[in-house]
Amino acid sequence: MDITCGIVGLPNVGKSTLFNALTASEADAANYPFCTIQPNISVVPVPDERLEPLGRIFNPKRITPTVLEFFDIAGLVKGASKGEGLGNQFLHDIRNVNAILHVVRCFDDENVSHIEGSIDPKRDIETIETELLLKDLETVERKIESASKKAKSGEKKLKEEVEFYGRVRDHLSSGRLARYFQYPSNEKDYFESLFLLTAKPVMYIANVDENEYLEGNGKIKMIREIAGKEGAPVAVICSKLEAEIAQLSPEEQGEFLKSLGIPESGLTTVIREAYALLDLITFFTGNPNELRAWSIKRGSTAYEAAGRIHSDFQRGFIRAEVTKSEDLIRWGSEVAAREHGVMSVHGKDYVVQEGDVIYFRFNV
Repeated sequence: MDITCGIVGLPNVGKSTLFNALTASEADAANYPFCTIQPNISVVPVPDERLEPLGRIFNPKRITPTVLEFFDIAGLVKGASKGEGLGNQFLHDIRNVNAILHVVRCFDDENVSHIEGSIDPKRDIETIETELLLKDLETVERKIESASKKAKSGEKKLKEEVEFYGRVRDHLSSGRLARYFQYPSNEKDYFESLFLLTAKPVMYIANVDENEYLEGNGKIKMIREIAGKEGAPVAVICSKLEAEIAQLSPEEQGEFLKSLGIPESGLTTVIREAYALLDLITFFTGNPNELRAWSIKRGSTAYEAAGRIHSDFQRGFIRAEVTKSEDLIRWGSEVAAREHGVMSVHGKDYVVQEGDVIYFRFNV
């Protein structure tokens, strides 16, 4: 499961600058709205400090990390849900991502204009949420219209479907986001068929200037208060600083961050929070040809993990031989891990754990 995260926000809040920094891409960063007309897309390897020591054990021809896809989506504006500022296209792009990274401007710069003329994180967040909410209402209204026509046949299930969509409409009309809508498990398919924008998990990214990166400011506090009510994570990043870091070698990056008293890069922060946001974990497979990291939903079984690799693994599943990555690294080889009793054998129902190194036995 590759993670797809859409970077959204108002124009000129630092989205494309952040995208450039995180992906070392060439997305346009200009001081005017709508410089990004099509979503810039970049696939970024997920840093994992376990890959290097595991690589020494397997000595593979190649090492393949799991990846994170970033979509740099052009700035939304008030009225986007009605097509303002190419809003319909931008909102369509958001529909295709797994999670939303909402960049909020928390810095003052007279050389970079703000579409509203002032810096106000609370107002800016509400503007984006309102546009997404209005688009969701439009989606539900269309669904109700379509389902109501079919329900004229009198079929009970179709009437229940219309009633469900009516409840969703009432929820959204009250100004509440779709991710807070409560429904029983038997209505899950109805809800998921809507593909609502405000049902997607959100992470807020507070974009600050260099002077306030470590010290913080009142605007960051405001975002944390909003995020706290939603149970959403917050990453504080200086996109300009990240752009500088992106130009350095890995060794230079470490020294530079250390000199500034910064524990990790913005990319590492965003990836870690994105993993938590989407409830993902990493497991590994290794052989002389390839050591590979895989992302999978927390709670997934060995059978599901096998299917993540290849349908043949799942179809012919026999068993999963599992060693914790820390145990394998500690003992230095698969043989030593077995000798010390830290390799275990499991069936289809085994729940995969973070950092598992799995060898799948199958027969097709």
